Amino acid sequence: MNTPDLGELRWCKSSYSGNDGGDCVEIAALPSAAAIRDSKNPDGGALVLSHVAWRALGAALT
Repeated sequence: MNTPDLGELRWCKSSYSGNDGGDCVEIAALPSAAAIRDSKNPDGGALVLSHVAWRALGAALT
């Protein structure tokens, strides 16, 4: 699997996160995957999941 370039992505936080800079994750859409990173450490790397894995994670958390 090729590593996508994450530098130009539009990262989004949930509106439930608030603006206090607390413990949040950010997500960004890729053509065939979703990237997840820690908002407190945006340069610390990201977890990239296929769309199937992203949907499975969301289903497991709800």
